[in-house]
Amino acid sequence: MGGPSGPTDPTDPGDPGPQGGCTAAHRVTGTWSGGFQAEVTVTNTGDAPIGGWTVAWDLGTARIASLWSGVHTLDGSRVTVTDASWNGALSPGATAAFGYTADGAPPGGAVGAVCAAG
Repeated sequence: MGGPSGPTDPTDPGDPGPQGGCTAAHRVTGTWSGGFQAEVTVTNTGDAPIGGWTVAWDLGTARIASLWSGVHTLDGSRVTVTDASWNGALSPGATAAFGYTADGAPPGGAVGAVCAAG
């Protein structure tokens, strides 16, 4: 007699298929008295294409003056940036970048930008 051909554990969904994921790398590219410029590079680290991304981090006491290649919202010092209509779709290993200028001191050390695909 043969056994079941699928997963034997009813809570096991089986192979979930290709997974998408991303990382975000934040770097300050320039400073001046009273402000700075930074770039954030988003990388698709998954094994499937992603249709969009969102990056969030704490900006501290600085305030965004301008941002390009993304759409940002603020909640106190928390900045959230979503992809622009033309740079959200990323193949595995592909990157997109956005930049901004801010008034105030640049963040010190690692920023801890968190990326979510979707």
